Amino acid sequence: MIQTCLFPAAGYGTRFLPATKSLPKEMLPILTKPLIHYGVDEALEAGMDNMAFVTGRGKRALEDYFDRSYELEDQISGSSKEYLLDEIRALMKRCTFSFTRQEQMKGLGNAIYTGKILIRDEPFGVVLADDLCVNENGEGVLAQMVKIYEKYRCSVVAVMEVPPQDVNKYGIIAGKSISDDLIMVSDMIEKPEPSEAPSNLAIIGRYILTPNIFDLIEQTAPGKNGEVQITDALLKQAQNGVVIAYKFKGTRFDCGSVKGYVEAIKYFYEREFGDGKK
Repeated sequence: MIQTCLFPAAGYGTRFLPATKSLPKEMLPILTKPLIHYGVDEALEAGMDNMAFVTGRGKRALEDYFDRSYELEDQISGSSKEYLLDEIRALMKRCTFSFTRQEQMKGLGNAIYTGKILIRDEPFGVVLADDLCVNENGEGVLAQMVKIYEKYRCSVVAVMEVPPQDVNKYGIIAGKSISDDLIMVSDMIEKPEPSEAPSNLAIIGRYILTPNIFDLIEQTAPGKNGEVQITDALLKQAQNGVVIAYKFKGTRFDCGSVKGYVEAIKYFYEREFGDGKK
């Protein structure tokens, strides 16, 4: 069983300024729950109960969210609003939470490497909370990926098809199809121009990584914008062994963009309150 899920959460969230000047983007609410809560729910559903966070300056709200709030709890104790804390209280009882800081924003690869101190020598999940994923007809994306890991015992990345003009926003993979929804990765490029992209299969913010990824990240030179890209380290891993790309079941909302964030709010509002629901 994979026990730990890593949440890289040190980014500035500049697309949501000025709100993210003091509020971590992972704390932006979808209705009454912040994005990070949905990510932890997904990890817990996948059997992971050790939540590890890589944060940065101005991200203290993440730690506070997964901690007791004695003043608030005292104020609403015994009132009609106390039940509103039941869900987060249950989450805190079922999980452990640990935190470390990324000193400089040097890319996702560096953020994951910073989390090494929180990861035992074992495979682990990675969730980027601003990629909000839902699957109304079955298991969450991370739970789906755990089953693939259990079969192949290698790193797994979640991918989806994107319009060709959008490939320069993602890490793009190519490889040999194993089945309708599985690809053995042979190539992986970070944010290529459309003319250079090997496919239109884009990696989204869900990974299961084997622990040797840390050595590969350490050997990876900075790429675009001086950042250490996880795609470069994963390509080395693919060349030395096996990395599986998985076309996941469900819907992904890019809540790192205002458009995707609004779409997610609309979706969850309709699910919660549509057709006369309360």
